[in-house]
Parts: sequence; C-alpha cells; structure tokens
Amino acid sequence: MTPNLQTQAPGFPRSPRKAALFSLSFLLALAAGANLTLAQTASNETPDDDQVFELEEFVVTGMRESMIQSIEIKRGSYEMVDAIVAEDIGKFPDNNLVEALQRVSGVQVTDRAGGEVSTVSIRGLNDVNTTINGRNIFTSSGRHVSLQDIPASLLHRVDVYKTRSADQIETGIAGVIDIRTHRPFNFDGFKAVVAARGIYQEQADEFDPNLSALISNTWELQGGARLGVLFNVSYAETNYRDQSVTPGAAVPFVNGTPPAPWTPYERIFLEREGVSPIVEGGDLWEPGLDAGLPYAEGSTLPMIIDGQTVQVPYLLSRDAIFQSDLLGSRERPAGNLSIQYAPNDWSEYVFEAFYNGYRNETSNSLLFSFADWWGALGDDPEVELYPGTNIIKSRRVGAPYGFTSGDITRSETDSYLYAVGGRWDIGDNLTLKSEITYQTSEFKEEFFGMRFDRVFDSIDIDFNSKGGLPAFSFGDNPTTAADESSLTDPSLWTVAQLYDNSVRHEGEAWTYTTDGDYKLDWPVLESLKFGVRYDDRSASEADRPQAAVPFLGQPLSSFPEFGSTNSGFFDGRADIPSSWLSADGDFIFDNREAIRQLYRNTLDDPTIYNNPIEKNFDVEEATTSAYLMSTFATELFGRKLDGQFGVRYVTVTTDMQFGETVSVDVEKFLPSASVRYSLTEDLRLRLSYGETLRRPNFSQLNPNLNLVDDVTNIGYGEATSGNPYLDPTTSKNYDISLEYYFGEGNAIYGTWFKREVEGLVETFRSRIIAQNAQGEDYPYILTRPDNTSDGTLDGFEFGLIYFPESLPSVLDGFGVQASLTLLDSEQTIPVTNNQGEVVREDRRPFFGVSDTSYSVVLAYERGPVSARLGYVWRDNFMNEYEAPQFANPRGVYRTPDKSLDLQVSWAVTEALTVTFDATNLTQETFHSYYEDEDLFNFGNWIVSRTFAVGMRYDF
Repeated sequence: MTPNLQTQAPGFPRSPRKAALFSLSFLLALAAGANLTLAQTASNETPDDDQVFELEEFVVTGMRESMIQSIEIKRGSYEMVDAIVAEDIGKFPDNNLVEALQRVSGVQVTDRAGGEVSTVSIRGLNDVNTTINGRNIFTSSGRHVSLQDIPASLLHRVDVYKTRSADQIETGIAGVIDIRTHRPFNFDGFKAVVAARGIYQEQADEFDPNLSALISNTWELQGGARLGVLFNVSYAETNYRDQSVTPGAAVPFVNGTPPAPWTPYERIFLEREGVSPIVEGGDLWEPGLDAGLPYAEGSTLPMIIDGQTVQVPYLLSRDAIFQSDLLGSRERPAGNLSIQYAPNDWSEYVFEAFYNGYRNETSNSLLFSFADWWGALGDDPEVELYPGTNIIKSRRVGAPYGFTSGDITRSETDSYLYAVGGRWDIGDNLTLKSEITYQTSEFKEEFFGMRFDRVFDSIDIDFNSKGGLPAFSFGDNPTTAADESSLTDPSLWTVAQLYDNSVRHEGEAWTYTTDGDYKLDWPVLESLKFGVRYDDRSASEADRPQAAVPFLGQPLSSFPEFGSTNSGFFDGRADIPSSWLSADGDFIFDNREAIRQLYRNTLDDPTIYNNPIEKNFDVEEATTSAYLMSTFATELFGRKLDGQFGVRYVTVTTDMQFGETVSVDVEKFLPSASVRYSLTEDLRLRLSYGETLRRPNFSQLNPNLNLVDDVTNIGYGEATSGNPYLDPTTSKNYDISLEYYFGEGNAIYGTWFKREVEGLVETFRSRIIAQNAQGEDYPYILTRPDNTSDGTLDGFEFGLIYFPESLPSVLDGFGVQASLTLLDSEQTIPVTNNQGEVVREDRRPFFGVSDTSYSVVLAYERGPVSARLGYVWRDNFMNEYEAPQFANPRGVYRTPDKSLDLQVSWAVTEALTVTFDATNLTQETFHSYYEDEDLFNFGNWIVSRTFAVGMRYDF
C-alpha cells in the first residue's frame, strides 16, 4: 500500500537544537525576502542551470536533442561532469537510473539481480554520494541512497560529477551523482503527461506495470509575480526470479592413504584432538589464507600429531554444493511536489516534497548438500583430480548431510524529504540563496524461515562440468523400498530448524544552507562564492535476533502443509536437480505465530521466538562546513583561460550510544581547483585537483560484539565488531582531459585521472574466546575494521558522441555514442597473526575495479522513429573477500559482465508516443570464481531478459 503522505509526514522538530535551527533559518529567509534592498538582475543575464532555482529551461523532445544538451552541460561546466537528459517527460532512457548510467564514460555497474542492476561505480570506486536537486539524500541508517530506488520516470536529468568544487558536499571519494527532478517553471503554462509501460520478466513469467503522471501549471499574477505548481507521481512493480547454483569453498582434505587418525578423503579441521597445525610466518592457518594453499600435485601440510611433526599430503576439494531459487515481488511508489513563487524579477521561493517508497517480498527455496566425508565414504569414491594439481574435480561421497530451506523476507522503506528556501538578487552584484531541508527514512524487515533436513544415500558431483557450471545428482539405496534419490518425497525429510528475526533502521536529518555569489569587477577574478552548511543527522538500528532452534524427530509427512515444490530450475542449462521440496514461505509466514507456539511446546521452552526488538546503536552527528571559492578568466597566448579554485572546511562531531557513550571529532580542509584552456575554439584542455573524503558507515562504528556460532563443524565461530574510532578515508584527485567539440552536439574526449587514497578501511582478524549461545567458552575468529590500507587508482577514459552529417537519406539520423575506461589500482592489505598483530603487508587491486570496460550505442533518429541498440561490457574483477572460515583462497572474482539492450520509440502523433524496450537480449549467465576461473569456479546465476511496451500521452 502506498503510504499516506499527509498522516505520515513529520511535524515540528522534536529536539530543542533542531527547533532553534528551524526557527532561525525561517526568520532569516523572511528577513532576506522582506527587508533587504534588492536590484534587478541585468537584462542580458541568463539563469545558470547549475543553480538550484531555475527560471527557464527548454524541454528536450528527442534522443538527439537530449544528447546535444548533455554535451552542452559537459562543455559549460568547470567540473568534469557527464549528464543524462530525459528525452521527454516520463521517458528516461532505461528501466531504471542505474541502467542508464552504465553508458556514461567512467561508470561501471554490477549486481544484475532482482530484475535490475543495483550497484554503480565511478572510475572503479563505489563510494558515490547521491544528491537530489543538490541536496544530500540517504536511506534509513545509511549514509547513501540506493540509486535503483529512485524512479527513472520522475527524473529530468542526472549529472555525474567526477571532480569536485568547494561548494559541493564533501563526501564521496568516487564522485557525486546529482539527480534533477522537474519543476513548474521548466514549462510555459499548463503541462500534463501520463506514461504507462508493461514490462515482461522472462524468468518470472510476469508482466509488471510501470506508471507515471505529471501535471504542472504556472500562473501570471498581479504585479509581474509568477506561481507554479507541479505534481509528479510514479509507481513501479517488478516480479522477478533469481536462480543460482554454487559449489562450496575449497578446503583441505587428506588423500586416499592418510596417516592416523584420519580416514581416507576426510576433511582436515583446524580443531581436532591430538592434531595441531604448524603456524608459519605468523599467519592464521585455516581455510581463508589470502593466497590459498599450494595446489601443486603432492603438496603437504606440516602437522604435529601426538607430539611428532608429520608432513601430511592433502587434496583441495569443495565442501558443499547448493542452489537457490528466489522469487521476488517489489513495489516502488514515489511522488514529487514542487511549488515555485517569484513575487518579482529579483527573488524566488520554492517548496519541494519528495517521497520514495520500497516494498519487497522474497521467497527463497534453497537446496544444500555437503560434499565432504561424514562417516560413510562408500565403496567407490571415484575421485578425479585436475591434471598436475591436488584439486579434486569430481567425486562421489557417501551419506552426506543436506537440507532444504524455505523462507520469506518482507522489507519496506519510506523516505521523505522536504525543502523550503529562497533566492534573492541583492544589488547589482550579489546573489544569496538559503534553504532548510528535513528528511526522514525508515526501513523495516521481517524474516521467517524453516529447514527440512536428511542424510542422503550418496552424491555424485562434478564441480566444474562445463563452463564453470557444476553437475550433481543423488544416489538411491537399492535395498530399500524408498527412492532416496528423490528430492520431492516428504517421507524422506525431517522438519528441522526455524529462523525468525526482524530489524528496524531509522535515519533523520535537518540541514540548513546559505550560499552567496558576488560578482567582482576585477581584471581577472570574476566572482567570489561563499557558503555555510549545517547538518544535524541521527541514525539508529534495532533488531530482534533469534538463534536457530532444532525441531528434532518430527517427520515432514506429519506436516504436509509446510512443504512446497518448485520446478523448472535453471532453465535446463546445467545437469543439476530442477525441483526439490522445501518449506512454503508464504504458508509458514502467514501462520508464524502458530508455528512459534508449536516449537515452544515441542521443546518445552516458552522463551523461544519471543524476543522483543531492541535498539543496538544510536548515533547523533553534527556536520558544519563552510567554503570560499572564486572564478577567474583571462587570456594566455590569445586564447581564453578560465577556471575556479577554493577550499572547503568541514568539522564533524559524532556522538554514539553503544551501551556507552563515545564521542569523536573530525576536522578537515579540502582544497580544489579546476582550469580550462581553449586551445582552439572547439578544442579544450581541462585540469583539475581536489580532495574528498568518505566517513565510515554508522554500522562500522558499532563496537558491540556479534557472535555467529559454528554452523558447518569447522571447529570455531565467527565474531564481528565495529570500531568507533575509525577515521574518514581521504582521497587526493588529479584529472587532465582534452575535449574536442565539433558540429552540432558532437564531441570526442579523453581523460587521465589518478586517485591517491589514504585510510581505507580493512578488517583485522584474530582469535578470541567468548561464550557461545549455550554459555560455554568457545573459539571465534574476530574481524574488526581499521584504517589500515592506502591505495592508488589511475586510468584513462574516452568518450564519443557523433552524428555524421550529409549521410544518404536512408542513413540520415544515424549516430554512435561510445565510451572506454581503462583502470589500474593497487592497495596495501595488512596480514595479521592469531593475536591480531600485523606481520606483513600484501598488495592487491581494489575491490570492484575492472581493468577495462566499454559501452557502444548505435542510435538512429529520423522523423517520428528513434532507436538505440546498446552493448555494455566490463572485464573480470575482484568482487570481495569470502568469509575467512570458509574459502581457500579468499578472493572472489567476477567474470566479464555484459548486456545487450534495445530501445525503440515511435511518435504516432505530436501527443502520443509508443515505445518498445528490451534488456539482456543475449540471455547471459553470470559467473564468479576463486583466483583461477578453471580450477576454482564458484557462483553461477541467470539474469532475466525483459521486454517492455509502453506509451506516453502529452496533454
């Protein structure tokens, strides 16, 4: 249900500090509008489109015109910026904002799941600050907003800033993405547009609606005053299906002739009576060594067995196989209200309200089986190695333990942003702007899941049958009447654990800004800009955790209503099970209170699944910033040289409640400068330097210890903790670009850039002893963040927009938009011993950085028809480190990411346009791997194709 904006809108600020701030800023705005002596802006001056309050702006109506305007924005900016402009109201060029950004030079996207692309990076770094009409925006307790939550149908344009000026918000070492919405003064008089699309998700086999409407009007009032009101609403629904199959991590096993006390092909655990590893170089010996154990044929591990040092031959094999079939349904309601009032030609006032909502329900069916030794090796283990290695490619395992699980996750977010402010021209030279913004965001989520388990007769598994895809099947015991190879027979399953938890994250902020621009009548300096910003931010998180509780001895056949069977898994692309029995997520969620009571009664424990939700941290953060900058213009060798330079000062006080109060202060000066030099009328050289910072996420500051018990019998659990004394990560940024503009809306450009990043947050690992859920002392591997890494990232990006002139008539209107990004990165990684002491530093690339990425768009526009066929590709990259107790080696890489998309529109009349869109036309299967793609294949997942038809009607 779409939230009621009126009943849920926040009222007057609760805290005295925020109330005082609100009152002061409101009085200042009134005083500035009523009492200052003002003068009219010079008649030959046009409004700056970079300003928050725009008096006029033409509306682009075609693909070519939108590209022309994006080039003019790039050409006219001091900063290095790329823009995407909507072709028409309600027609941003893709299903969502992130998909549109993937064609911008230097921008990379990933995480193509859930029916959309969800993660965006600028030049390899994903710490991107997002603003809406220049205002910072966030989701719940985070510092950032999920870009895919911003409906594309509400957007007028998006600016991607790769360099920063002193008047921009200081956070985001990767850059800034500024989202611009429509405003009533963008149009002359009345304007109304409705748009509707039906999007078919192939894997989910569903048609989803995407609806939007805009209505706007402006009125000329007495005395030359103007009033404009605009209301824009959007609703998008997506049903999706994500399917993945994944071999487990590579861990050491003994070979077929091991020393005592092992049995052939048994897994080597760290904790075992009478056995201990020999620690060399101060490293933690465990699955999770960064580089991985050696995998040459005949490799051995030095072990101490009953006091004697023994070289134990080992094999590397996967410990499990699992596959996930996730069905999801997502809704995104959104609305934007904008009121502009210009009482005269030297002042203007604006009020804006922006709402975006998120509703998501997923139902996941998981099939999991261990693929290691649990007590019945079998008569014929059939172990096959990759030639010349000690890595097992395929094997048979007897009596492996396995389970299925079914669950429901229901999430919702409501975010509101309100802003009121004004702009005044004071005298001939001074312009002032002032604004106060309030925003609040709340995220809630419930999770309810149930396992069924059993011991299979056997499993035959090839971890890499073809192209990174595994193949496996379960065996039958011929001496019994049942078919043990079946995964859908309820009599073979037992009802096992129940998982039941929920979270609530909240965020709130009051922000006050004042900016001034004073024009100078000096020979070189053109203007002096200054401003202050005060931001009062709060964030809190609460959860209701519930450890898994066993439900033993209850056959699933006694509760047939608990079960559900899927079908058609993975489209037949691999030799794996296509259906299995798991808990029916909808049924168990809808009957969760009765199921909770059933578990309480069975285990005779009234406290089970009865925990209240409790706050685990509360943060108040006050940020004060001020800037001073100047623009200049002169001539050098007869050609124009201009630019801007300035400095931004920021101070932050963070008060954290984590059971105890912790207060941290940060103070930074951040200089920046940009210079443009016109080598010719159309050829421009641009240089830029700036410093930016990234503050740690609030969750990274939480020092509370979180313990996760051992769930796979490896002998220890996992512990995590934050660090309230983390410093901001800072970056020094250098850019040089050469840009050539030719013809109408054509450009080719190249940029060299470098980022020197200090204080990257990495995790330390150490072994601790803490009490587990049963109150017993137990070993855990603790990971804790610290500013322990520095790194550099440099590269080149190239871009081209070209529509040739004088083509033959059939080709007239053809053009190309292309971009290429080349990156190189390196950062230091501290390696610790089991006391948490740094013993050395390793080096590796940044996470998420592809060495090469490119996009090519073939565009055609002639008469009423326009079309574009776009292909994006990015090279393989290290995505993350796997949890240290699982993977050996730890680095998880992604194979190249690619997509072929099509958009076509036809203007049937001046008012009516019909559209057709398609994504992922080549039906890609995506893959990940550990270190070596052929030997350590990992995740495999399908991304759905989508097809959409739509219409827009302009009144």
